[in-house]
Amino acid sequence: MTRSNRPGAERSPGVNRAIASPNATRDGQPIAYSRAPAADLERWVGRFYVTVVDTPPDHRLDCGLLSDFACIRIQLRGHWQATTADGDKTADNAAMLFGPHSRRMPISVTGSFTSVGVFLRPGVCHALNGPKLGDLVDRLETFTDLGLPEQRWLDLCHPDDSPEDWVRAMEHEMRSLIADRAVREPDPISARFEAAAFTDPTVSIARLAEEFDIDQRRLERIIRRDFGMAPKQVLRRARALDMASHLRGVADQAEAEAIALRYYDQSHLIREFTELFGMSPRQFVERPQPLMTIGLESRQTRRLETIRRLEPGEVKPWE
Repeated sequence: MTRSNRPGAERSPGVNRAIASPNATRDGQPIAYSRAPAADLERWVGRFYVTVVDTPPDHRLDCGLLSDFACIRIQLRGHWQATTADGDKTADNAAMLFGPHSRRMPISVTGSFTSVGVFLRPGVCHALNGPKLGDLVDRLETFTDLGLPEQRWLDLCHPDDSPEDWVRAMEHEMRSLIADRAVREPDPISARFEAAAFTDPTVSIARLAEEFDIDQRRLERIIRRDFGMAPKQVLRRARALDMASHLRGVADQAEAEAIALRYYDQSHLIREFTELFGMSPRQFVERPQPLMTIGLESRQTRRLETIRRLEPGEVKPWE
């Protein structure tokens, strides 16, 4: 697929000018304050994030999320609604565990909002003796339902503290959670598969099994357990998320051609993208996608750091 016929190649992404954030891309899209975990948490945490967005009173934002990993999300401001596999779920202040998504999850939020959270590495739910990840795909559970100290997590973020203070508080709480609940270490095979999906999501499962020196059926079982779905589905989703990041302008533009060439042609891209995101690539570019872009930007930063195209703390290509 050439640059000239790649959807979104010549258009800037749509931006909702009614919302404001202390962190934003060059074209004004809100992004989160996010960073990698401390070294002792690297096997457990992919990234911490803090999102603060101000809107006019009673402003309703309709958007969505598509995340490839389970995530602890602490909602501190705003009235939230998510359309999950179990139906609509609503929350104001709440601590929740979101499972990974097989497709875009519609999300709306009314009013100014603050959300902080922890993206968990593959295999962490299994290592913490938590719910089966396959049962959490396109779903969420509150900390109260999971028997976790919800109010303690809600109290982590004092309004007068900085986003970095909040991240450090979450790091401390994650250490306590691991000490209390871990029954094993996250499987290193899943960490290697995660890196492979970041590097080249068109790779074959057979090739990865050979590289990992593991039986292919065993690899497939581990990935289903630690990612919640089949390996091919995980890679297909990773390919679409990289393309979505490019379309929203939160990717390394030096990779644009390589990302586009992962699809056979434009019709292949449109078909797969529409199936996962519920809209065409053109619509995805033209409509404001603030919540989606915030998630994509955090994931893309982690991806670029993992494949060594970006050093931690380095200025990102879209800033």
